[in-house]
Amino acid sequence: MSGAAADRPADGPETTSAQTESTDDATVDSEAAIDVEEPEESERDKRFGKPGPPFDRRSPYLFGLLLGLGLLTAYAAGNLLTTMGSVILQVVVSLFIAAGINPMVVFLQRRGFPRPWAVLSVILGVLGALVLFFVALVPVISDQVAKISANVPDWIDELQRNQRIQRFNEDYQILDKVQDYVASGDFVSSAFGGALGVGLAVINVLVTGFIVIVLTLYFIAAYDQTKNAIYRLAPASRRERVGKLGDRVFDGIGGYVSGAFIVALCAGLSTLVLLFVIGMGEYAVALAFVVMITDVIPMIGATIGAVIVCAITFATTDLKTGLIAVVFYIAYQQFENYVVYPRVMSRSVDIPGVVTVIAALIGASLLGVVGALLAIPTAAAILMLIREVYVRAQDER
Repeated sequence: MSGAAADRPADGPETTSAQTESTDDATVDSEAAIDVEEPEESERDKRFGKPGPPFDRRSPYLFGLLLGLGLLTAYAAGNLLTTMGSVILQVVVSLFIAAGINPMVVFLQRRGFPRPWAVLSVILGVLGALVLFFVALVPVISDQVAKISANVPDWIDELQRNQRIQRFNEDYQILDKVQDYVASGDFVSSAFGGALGVGLAVINVLVTGFIVIVLTLYFIAAYDQTKNAIYRLAPASRRERVGKLGDRVFDGIGGYVSGAFIVALCAGLSTLVLLFVIGMGEYAVALAFVVMITDVIPMIGATIGAVIVCAITFATTDLKTGLIAVVFYIAYQQFENYVVYPRVMSRSVDIPGVVTVIAALIGASLLGVVGALLAIPTAAAILMLIREVYVRAQDER
């Protein structure tokens, strides 16, 4: 026991000395490393100076600088969007038209056509319809419009023979001013800013129409690829749900556009039949085309077309024929509002009437007639997304 006890104190100092030696070695190594790095660091400090502390991110100067850069970036982006506004509008209109034509492609696919052949068939059909329109209908429409413009002064003279209209004209001279304005031939030039303005307006319409047609054909050919490219912007975890909601939005837009075309076509054909029946075949094609175009405008389009046709009917025929036209359009608008429109739009647009009016007014104030046309399907898509995303999330809480 005493020998063991005598050996233990001897182990302690040996262990301590070994630890001390290892510590000293580590210290020497670290000092050597410092000695190796110090000359290089000090040399860099002599050449370029000693680095200062990092910049305070909460500094008022940095905050003001970033805020100013953000405002300048937002202003530049706003100017860029304003400059590109017409191009963006053309792209949006083309995409809406392509969505309206896509149901025809889906119809052919359900009949056994492969997607490429269905797309090719629809594109050829659209191009054929455009060629037929410009070759067969445009000359007839332009000729009839010229006849209508030439006969306007005579129609005004006939209206002035009415006693009530004579009294009204004596008080306000409205018909005299209209007749002088139309007879002078300056109303078209003044509307577009002179002869040069008319030419530029026609060229602008042709170029815009050509661009929209080309973009529409491209979107039809790459419809699925375009949708998938948009869906890939969403996170991968939510891409499936975004794709399903997006397909519902595109289907609704396509259904509305194609449905609006069908409703307008029905209005134009019914007007064509009416005018031939009542003996106004001389202006039937032009007036039917006017009714078809105006019927696309939400809320007031059908009324505008009916007023134009009825006014020309009263001016060119007798009172009885004019009343027949008025009664026809009153009956047809009821039929369109309660039979044709609900059946055609039942699967594409499901929004309250008040929202339809508000959306059309907002769209018209922003983009005119085009905005009014795009407002209703856009409002329907927004309401659908609110129901499926926000309201559903609120219900699950």
